[in-house]
Amino acid sequence: MAKVRTKDVMEKFKLDLISGEEGINRPITMTDISRPGLELAGFFDYYPAERVQLLGKTELTFIQKLDVDTKAERLERLCTDITPAIIVTRDMEVPPELIEASEREAVPVLRSKFKTTRFSSRLTNFLEAKLAPTTAVHGVLIDIYGVGVLITGKSGVGKSETALELVKRGHRLVADDCVEIRQEDDDTLVGNSPELIEHLLEIRGLGIINVMTLFGAGAVRSFKKISLVIHLELWDQSKQYDRLGLDEETMRIIDTSVTKLTVPVRPGRNLAVIIEVAAMNFRLKRMGVNAAEQFASRLSDVIEDGDHEDR
Repeated sequence: MAKVRTKDVMEKFKLDLISGEEGINRPITMTDISRPGLELAGFFDYYPAERVQLLGKTELTFIQKLDVDTKAERLERLCTDITPAIIVTRDMEVPPELIEASEREAVPVLRSKFKTTRFSSRLTNFLEAKLAPTTAVHGVLIDIYGVGVLITGKSGVGKSETALELVKRGHRLVADDCVEIRQEDDDTLVGNSPELIEHLLEIRGLGIINVMTLFGAGAVRSFKKISLVIHLELWDQSKQYDRLGLDEETMRIIDTSVTKLTVPVRPGRNLAVIIEVAAMNFRLKRMGVNAAEQFASRLSDVIEDGDHEDR
């Protein structure tokens, strides 16, 4: 099933449908947009027909300079069975030859009031968000001091209870149980909640609670960029856990690597405070302050000084 159709773009940007109504359910599969200047000049060797075609003031002015037969032939070639839409910007008049060709091939011709560059930018952003690679992860996503923290772990380890404590401490819930993630750029992951369970938390023994109703609109947000993954696991006596924080582990989600911390769970540990501090420490590291490296450096200096004194 297509993620985006021409009809979605028409409704999103309130575009006028000029012709080609039969094709408004055509799928849009690419985020790239084409401005067919070379094609209007007659060079169709590399015509990207599967892209949305954008006609601005430059293209339409050039079309008017063509003779009648050439104009009809080139506008006919713009309209193919895989072209999702041809959009005319600046509320300019649509050439009648384009209307005729689009009706024959059922290619929607739409019109926008926006300037070409501005509309192109907005449409690209919309398509990139809609057509971005997506996945779903079992976990909880919280905004902690502006850092998007994805809490993962086996069922029953205490993710939702920790999230509830973090919300009580003033942080904001994005999603519980299922986090939908899309990759908006090479290194940008954005998480949100499925619509069905938005703003809801499941607490064993209590059931489903509505965080926005209980704590107000300031306790939730719709989406958040994921910067840190904290994996909760039951304490394993035989496992060596990182005590300095020098080793940085990562988790791969889609095509992006995200910093990952493993936090062991056992009675008496205040997980909410630990995760809160982990988020603050992550922010400090991004600002260039790394407490673990500073300690390691001081330790090396002390050891070197001791060696000199022994000599």
